[in-house]
Amino acid sequence: MKRRAFLKIAGKVTGASVLGTRLAGCAPQHASRTEDEKVAGMPRRTVGRTGQKVSIVGFPGLALVHYDQDRCTAGIHDAFERGVNYFDVAPAYGNGDCEVKMGIGLQGIDRDKIFLACKTKMRDKEGARKELERSLKRLKTDYFDLYQMHHICRPQEVEQALGPNGAIETFLKAKEEGKVRHLGFSAHTTKGALAALNGFRFDTVMFPITFAEYFLMGFGKPVLALAKEQGAAVFGMKTLCAGAWPEGAERTRKWWYRAVEDQDEISMALRFTLSEPCVAAGIPPSFLDLLDRTIIAGHSYRPIAEPEIQKLQEMAKTCESLFRREEDRVASGTSLHEPVYADSPHECCAGYV
Repeated sequence: MKRRAFLKIAGKVTGASVLGTRLAGCAPQHASRTEDEKVAGMPRRTVGRTGQKVSIVGFPGLALVHYDQDRCTAGIHDAFERGVNYFDVAPAYGNGDCEVKMGIGLQGIDRDKIFLACKTKMRDKEGARKELERSLKRLKTDYFDLYQMHHICRPQEVEQALGPNGAIETFLKAKEEGKVRHLGFSAHTTKGALAALNGFRFDTVMFPITFAEYFLMGFGKPVLALAKEQGAAVFGMKTLCAGAWPEGAERTRKWWYRAVEDQDEISMALRFTLSEPCVAAGIPPSFLDLLDRTIIAGHSYRPIAEPEIQKLQEMAKTCESLFRREEDRVASGTSLHEPVYADSPHECCAGYV
């Protein structure tokens, strides 16, 4: 497939001056939006232009790496019974272990009642096809509601994926075959996300939308603006992230970043993410206990209020950005071969979310 063929269906590039004007200021656009419905107490939202509806809290498939199969299955069924229908996973999570556990854990749940999302870190046509077929088998399903390019960092990756013999050819063919219904991507850098949005008309964008990064460096604002303009839905990941661990701080959880853990702060953080107009759902950190608290927050969701925004702004002042290093490396064209965080399972070069 020629490059020009993709350009015909690509999203229109937004001028930098227009974006600069639109994104002035730091306050989120916390419009009062009404959820379409509630299921088992959990609000659901329409995913952009797809017409699909998902729970405002998504199930983080990477969480399954921490537990045995019985605990994973119980966690999956508990989340579903409490209204969660959006399940996200990837072959990179635990080198396939999480896909296998989720595939087993989803048994007994009506496939038509869940929105199952998977990803591939492969940027070429053949590699993407191999991962797609393997993922379908592991998850014991005939199709994915959403299939995504996993962890786009650099514009060069987008160029490869959308070019001749790129992953997009597999995506489009799989859609014709009925093996995937909607197409999206995940990204951890602004340049990577904007390149993808401007290169193809994706249905969804998975990007870190968290109070700490938003208030520390405006992280996420350009992506939210362009996604809204194009009608693409945003899935906010790292929803409870409170930044990198400060040097010398006691690590209360064996993970590469801090998360808010108090129930009131979890509720505020989730409301912050979900109060952006184009955000369909928030994904909590990859632990079942944090998912449990986020589900509680989802059941009591309401648009964020100004005093809460002010409190989150104060909290952000005590945080250290988790994404600034990677953002700066990509912006400057620096090599990404060295890890940004040595203990992170999400390194860009490893292809994790």
